[in-house]
Order: sequence, then C-alpha cells, then structure tokens
Amino acid sequence: MKKAFFYLKSIQPFIFTIILILIILVVNGGCSSESEENSVDILLDRAITEPELREHIQTLASDEFEGRMPFTEGEKKTIQYLENAFNTIGLEPGNGDSYFQAVPLVEIEATPTGIMTVEGNGNSVELNYREDFVALTRRVTDRIEVGNSELVFCGFGIVAPEYDWNDYEGVDMAGKTAVVLVNDPGFGTSDSAFFKGNTMTYYGRWTYKYEEAARQGAEGVIIIHNTAPAGYAWNVVQSSWTGKALYLKSEDGNQSRCAFEGWVSQQSARQLMEMADIENYLGQARKPGFQPISMGLSVNLTMDVTYKEATSQNVIAKRTGHERPDEYIIYSAHWDHIGVGKPIEGDSIYNGALDNASGTAVMLEIADAFSQLAEAPERTVIFLAVTAEEQGLLGSAYYAENPIYPVNKTVANINMDGIHFRGPMKDLTIVGYGQSELDDYAEVVAKEQDRYVMPDPNAEKGYFFRSDHFSFAKVGIPALYASGEYEQAEQGVEWTQAKMDEWTQRDYHQPSDEYEEGEWNLAGMVQDAQLLFKIGYQISNEETFPQWKPGSEFKAAREQSLASPQSTVDSP
Repeated sequence: MKKAFFYLKSIQPFIFTIILILIILVVNGGCSSESEENSVDILLDRAITEPELREHIQTLASDEFEGRMPFTEGEKKTIQYLENAFNTIGLEPGNGDSYFQAVPLVEIEATPTGIMTVEGNGNSVELNYREDFVALTRRVTDRIEVGNSELVFCGFGIVAPEYDWNDYEGVDMAGKTAVVLVNDPGFGTSDSAFFKGNTMTYYGRWTYKYEEAARQGAEGVIIIHNTAPAGYAWNVVQSSWTGKALYLKSEDGNQSRCAFEGWVSQQSARQLMEMADIENYLGQARKPGFQPISMGLSVNLTMDVTYKEATSQNVIAKRTGHERPDEYIIYSAHWDHIGVGKPIEGDSIYNGALDNASGTAVMLEIADAFSQLAEAPERTVIFLAVTAEEQGLLGSAYYAENPIYPVNKTVANINMDGIHFRGPMKDLTIVGYGQSELDDYAEVVAKEQDRYVMPDPNAEKGYFFRSDHFSFAKVGIPALYASGEYEQAEQGVEWTQAKMDEWTQRDYHQPSDEYEEGEWNLAGMVQDAQLLFKIGYQISNEETFPQWKPGSEFKAAREQSLASPQSTVDSP
C-alpha cells in the first residue's frame, strides 16, 4: 500500500490530485449506504417510541371511544383522532384534499323471533339462539321467514376445480339449506398435498362458504362449529355473529345472498347428524368424490330485521415520493372494533386494545417516522386506516374494489393487526410465509435485529384470510402480515405460547381486551414498528416490484394486472 502511495506521488501533481479525489469519492460512496442506514436507525429511535405507542393505544382503546364500532359516536371520535394525527404529523391528505374515503355500508340487525326448529325422520329438536345456533341475514328486508327448508349435508361446502372437488355435485339447492363443515378437507391430515394439509386455503374460510352457498342458490347455510379447525371458540361466534352487522352496500339489497347465514354448535350438530342417521360425517366429507347427502330434515326459522344505510370512512394519508410519485406502498391497519355489546362481568364496551388499537398505533408511529425523513422516499407511501374489518374486511375490500391509487402501480401492502405486548421478541412470524418475495425483505431486516423468521405455526387457522392484507392479495398486490409472537426474548417459547393462548381464550373479541398498565410491555411493538418501517423504506427507494412466488394463488391476478398497458415495472 505504501509503495503504491509513493508511486502516485511521483506522478505529476495534477494527475495525483485527480486520482486522489477519485479514491476519496469511491471510499465515500462505499460508506454512503452504511451512513444512510445509521441515520435511519437514529431516526427510528427518535420517531418510534414506547411512550407515543402507549398514548395512542390508551386513547383509542379507552371507554370514551366506545369500542370504535362504525356508525357510532365511537367512529366519529376515532376518525377525527386519526385525521388530527396525520395532519399533526405533517402528512398530506390521501384522497385529493381529503383524509377520508367514504365506504357505503348497510347495517343490519336480524333477531330470531324464537327457537330454530329442525324436524324429520320422526324426531324434532329445538335449538336456542346463542346457546345452540346463531343466524344473520345480509338481505335488506323487514323479515326473514324460512319454512320447511330441506337440510342437505354438503361436506365442506367447497367447489374447487383445481382440486377436482365439488361438494354440491348433482344437487339443486333452491329452497334448501346447506349444512357444511368449517375449514377444508386437508385440515387434520398428514398430507400436505391434500388441499394444503393443515394450512387453510381460502376454501376453508367461513366467508367463502357463505359466498358459495349463495352461488349454488341455497336458501340458507349453516356452518358446523369446531374450535380447532375454526381457530376460535364458540364464545367468539356468539359475540361476533349476533347483534348488528355491517355489509357493503349492493344494488340488489343483497337479495342474491342466502336468506340466512348461520353457525351451529358442535354438540347441536351431532344431534342433527344422529337424527339424520349420518355416521362419521367428517370422514365422509374428506373423501374425494363426496356427494351431498339429504338429511331427511327441515329447518324453520323466523327473524325480524331492522336496517339502515349509512357511510363509514377509511382514513388515508400519504407522503409523496420525489422520484416515482405514481408508484405506491400501502401501510394498512383497521381502526374499528365491535363496539358496545353483551355485558361480560358487568363490562359491555369491547375496547379492542390489541385488536386493533395496537396495529393502528404502530401505523401512526411508522407514518411519523416517514414524515421526519429529511428527503421523501422515491415512491409515494400511503397510510390507510380501514373501517369494518371486524365485519368481514369491508373497508379494505371496498378500497381494493375502488382503489384511489391504481392496483398495478401499488408495489406492496404491509398490514398491521394485533401487534403483541409481551416485550422484546426473538422471532418474526410471517402469516402466509412462502407467498411472496416480501418474506425475503423481512428476513434481511429481522436478521439485523438478531431475530429469526418463521412461518405461522397456526396456518391451519387461516389467519392469512382474516385481516386486511387479504383484500390486497385478492387483487394481486403482494402483501406482508408479520409480527413477533412466538418466542419472547427472555421468557422463551413455552411461556410466550401460554400467554398467547390465554389471551385468545379470555380476551379475543371480549370486553377484557383492554390496555393494562404494568401488563403491557411495548418493547416488542417498537421492534416490529421499526422492522416494518425499514421494509417499506427499502421498497419505497427501489425500482423493482416484489412478486408473488411460484405456486401462490395470487400470482395470476398480479401478472394480469401488471400486463396492463399503464404498467411498466421490472421484477427484482
């Protein structure tokens, strides 16, 4: 090295000076990325903090916000809070000169007038509302009357040509009620090639089963509850499928949907199967070539219906990119919960602290970090707080169907829902791991935090279809849904999973989902917020578009979208 230096000095001074300048530029260029990374880390330490996260969560999950149910005073307070937060942060309105996107909904409350009776084969049974069954309707009408509707056991209620599977083969469902199992045939088997084994496909979701029954022309549809394949206990069904419910407004008043959509408890389902003399109904439904079975029973149900049409709001803000402002990264989190409901131990406000004041708070902190960047990223970054997730991903579904920003120019979605409060985590659990190249970005940043990436250990519960990222995936936008939830850094896996299970059984969709001072350790939440910022920050300064991986059911939709004449993108 010394010899080279003295050799350079022996050259004419002008040439030596030029070469020296070039060497300095090369060295500085090599250090620029490291310097930029350090500056981002410094920014994140300042912009994303536990006190600010705590303040957002305490406010949004307070009794004053009444459980953040759309169409209530709780909604008004929530969307005003979000608008003020975005404005204070310094972000631009995301919908022209407005921070809001109107989402037309219809609120329906259907109340059974009494018991649901099932008769046939010389027997009859009376099922009690809430205890044995729940039922709703999407139809905009004053009354639902279902009389002597024939029950047909339709297996898992699935029509999937790619699996050569049709649970409605050969039956005309007009005037009949489908009885179907939750999840899909692969659950509980050791065959990962049978559907996707224990990993739930979209065919296993209750939303799909209701949609397919309507396509088949059924008068009604009843899902048999089972805690393991459903992913939640009967008390969640009782709280989530009773009372007022919201749906996207349709031109036909949802008359194309079944007259009623319901659930029945597993114990009651066994009674019905015994009356129908159907043995091993789960085993039969799993067999390829399953044929629907008339149960020889009929159901009678009457519901009084009240409804009102109204408009809820998605709240949206942005920081415009300086290089490619017409390309977008969307951070999403749902602001809503389920409001005021049935009192549990004297408490009727379903505060939704974890679900999803936590994710909303994380999004606000990430938004604050982007706003504090000295220079805007190359691409535009969108922050979208959506409504009515608890009613079936309605706010995100409406946005995906009525996008403010073109789908084929939307690079990626990063979704935040239920960011846990157990302290610093060793893991980053990715729901839907293996679906897209966003996993690869997450692995790089997780490694920087000395964390490991793992697939969702509860893939059979279908969490990939249960939050707002799914609405973006359905239209082809690669979506990431990830957080630390498997191994607390100090307490380990066993302790962490026991705490997670305890919360799910005790607090999920219950009034007890509240912020508790001393119980909530937000260090892991800060980790996740900083990690998700870094992923979005990297993508916002690239020219490439992350892609779905081979075998993903969303890849075709993306390829079709990117083939549009308006789109000019490159793969990584």
